[in-house]
Amino acid sequence: MKEFRSLLYESPAPHVARIVLNRPETRNAQDTRLLYELNHAFDTAAQDDEVKVIILAANGPHFSSGHDLREPNASEAMAEFDTVGTWCGFTCAGAEAQMAREKEIYLGFCERWRNIPKPTIAVVQGKCIAGGLMLIWPCDIIIASQDAQFVDPTVSFGVDGVEYFAHPWEMGPRKAKELLFTSDWLSAHEARSIGMVNRVVPREQLEQAALEMAAKISRKPLFALKLTKEAVNAAEDAQGRVAAMQTSFSLHQLAHTHNLHVHGMLIDPSGLPPDTARALRAKTNQKAS
Repeated sequence: MKEFRSLLYESPAPHVARIVLNRPETRNAQDTRLLYELNHAFDTAAQDDEVKVIILAANGPHFSSGHDLREPNASEAMAEFDTVGTWCGFTCAGAEAQMAREKEIYLGFCERWRNIPKPTIAVVQGKCIAGGLMLIWPCDIIIASQDAQFVDPTVSFGVDGVEYFAHPWEMGPRKAKELLFTSDWLSAHEARSIGMVNRVVPREQLEQAALEMAAKISRKPLFALKLTKEAVNAAEDAQGRVAAMQTSFSLHQLAHTHNLHVHGMLIDPSGLPPDTARALRAKTNQKAS
């Protein structure tokens, strides 16, 4: 078993693997290392014939604050890891490096995790922001604590949503537009009412609820579970999910390129609070100098 720095890999019950994000000091912000370690942990569980169910959880008060925007030289950090996809150009000029990175560790990883041929359960407490959605949406079942909150504020940053654009399938097109246009928070109970979350429980019961669900699923034949998951995923894909996802990803890259050209950074600061916008501009100017 590989040693992980940013997460824990556990076997809490027979036929169950549990992967735990373990950067609570950053509210489980996702830097390059965490995402590659998470991908490796998912692969480990997927390839273990004794494992029937995979739980994804997180330590600390919040599930995930999203992408780690404080990571220095993020594109250069790619060189430390063996890439999973066939895309390249992580240090190239222009739009190429950013698109390559996001195609590998954001859209690419999410698609891989969605298609793991075993049931996966995301366990969410506290806040789940933007990139945090990209960890839970690829999972088959989401169990949330009563205090869980979900948000995708990326339209405020001048892009059209997170790179894994599953919004219309997770909540329907009208609610997806509201969530994106307003950048408003979605409570656990509202998320359950629209079908994005399966169950809502008190925080102190969250771990036990996930284990009970995993135990119930693990009593089923593994091959039948694999086939059932593939059948449901195929039904979504027949609706055009893959093509729509690729289109929204391309629009996301267009927004980044536009913002770099107009604002000198990947985002448009005009939709942010004035203090935040000034801080971003100062940081960008400092890097440029």
